[in-house]
Amino acid sequence: MAQSTLPWARRPQRSTRPAVRLRDPWWLLSLPLLFFLALPIAAMFIRTPPSQLLANLAEVQVIQAISLSLLTTSITLVVTIIFGTPVAYLLGRYDFPFRRAIDTLLDLPTVLPPSVAGVALLMAFGRRGLVGEWLEVGGLHIAFTQVAVILAQTFIAAPFYVKAAMLGFAGVDRDLEQAAALDGAGGWQAFRFVTLPLAWTALLSGAVMTWARALGEFGATIIFAGNYPGRTQTMPLAIYIGFELDLDIALTLSVILVGCSFVVLLVVKGLLQRELEPNTN
Repeated sequence: MAQSTLPWARRPQRSTRPAVRLRDPWWLLSLPLLFFLALPIAAMFIRTPPSQLLANLAEVQVIQAISLSLLTTSITLVVTIIFGTPVAYLLGRYDFPFRRAIDTLLDLPTVLPPSVAGVALLMAFGRRGLVGEWLEVGGLHIAFTQVAVILAQTFIAAPFYVKAAMLGFAGVDRDLEQAAALDGAGGWQAFRFVTLPLAWTALLSGAVMTWARALGEFGATIIFAGNYPGRTQTMPLAIYIGFELDLDIALTLSVILVGCSFVVLLVVKGLLQRELEPNTN
């Protein structure tokens, strides 16, 4: 079975952990790091009261950044699912030459500095890039447009979906697919009615994580797409500018992003917990 370098994508195992007591030394030793992680988040929410949050949500810059982020991340998610699912199925179900190299290629964007990813995209799709130069001849401009935002988000976030979906497909029992074939189901029917329902938890978890990662993408976007309000300025880019122009707007968008990320992680963990429950009976 294929393994993933993404910890959240691993299939959960049955828990045998005992309950911890507050006076347990491991609990006490854990407090410093937990406090350090929680303090900045709490400080940000304390500095942004609900009244100020609602008032800033009416700002044009905030509305534009949120709208653009929702639009581009939605397109990114659809593109990732359409083109990432075949890759995930290929890696999860088949063995072939250079499989490990392709698997490593998928992991690369998750460990690259985002600025490096932005430079790489610019060298490929910019006006003088390998592909962009030919596109310019046809009158197609990608760099510093909303298309560039989507490409940057896809480059950084798509591996999260592919790796999770790969694990889901690899965990489907082949005997069930063979049984469906014996009952007269074709390859597409077996995939649609057997493989997808059994792997849907992994696919949905990967899709949610991909959307969240795309929503928070900054480095590759600012280099490849620029930071133009109303055109390429997503929420993370608006936060960056907000520190120079209006800290309240930066705080408002930061609170929204933190809230979205927290909800996304809860959803993913809930889905994985539901997958675990049948094994605990």
